[in-house]
Amino acid sequence: MSETPEFAVDINHVSKMFHRQRQRTMKEMLPAFFRGGKKGVVDSFWALQDIDLHIKKGETFGVVGPNGSGKSTLLKLIARVSLPTSGDVQVHGRITPLIELGAGFHPDMTGRENIFLNASILGLTKKQTLPLVESIIDFSEIGDFIDDPVKHYSSGMYTRLAFSVAIHVPFDILLVDEILSVGDARFRKKCNQQITDFKNQGKTIIYVGHGLEHVSSLCDRAAFINYGHLEKVGDPDEVIQCYMDKQEQESART
Repeated sequence: MSETPEFAVDINHVSKMFHRQRQRTMKEMLPAFFRGGKKGVVDSFWALQDIDLHIKKGETFGVVGPNGSGKSTLLKLIARVSLPTSGDVQVHGRITPLIELGAGFHPDMTGRENIFLNASILGLTKKQTLPLVESIIDFSEIGDFIDDPVKHYSSGMYTRLAFSVAIHVPFDILLVDEILSVGDARFRKKCNQQITDFKNQGKTIIYVGHGLEHVSSLCDRAAFINYGHLEKVGDPDEVIQCYMDKQEQESART
């Protein structure tokens, strides 16, 4: 009989490379044009390099770092939205990703129709979604607009509905990427309370963001990723201090 894995997520020496096409200057393009060469130059860069992390079941784990450090890339690898260039990501449990909320919504469909569409993308059948619909609408606070096309929604209404669908889908592991700023102050408080409730239920939560106060108050452990490199893992306040010290050092050099 196999043992139950201790970890919800195993990230084993993971690296991720991206390729981007850089437009040449006119001076660079003219000789290439007459030679029949390409007009762009492909640059490669490492978004993550040799990341080794092991997140326990039932743990709330924070990831901090500056913009462009690879935090969101890491979440996408865990969510299987993207694959690593090298290394291995093992996930033990069902994931709900609160990443790019509403990415699966169709603008010409109503909010109600998009509930079923988005829930299906997250793995639920229509039969499984039906009992959740009223609770989803109630949490989102969309009201009578639920039967209007979402292209007429404000950005706040759009993301509130997407957030509400996502948190109603059964999961073991919740991936949170900067969504604790959804809606107005009252709705943000409601979202924060929901995340806290999930934590108290023993769900595994991986939170990525610049809200250091959330990392400090919610997380059991944290990691600091600095431009693709894992700098520190451990107590959230110690990791945050390491991050802030590094930012001050970099500011002093500029």
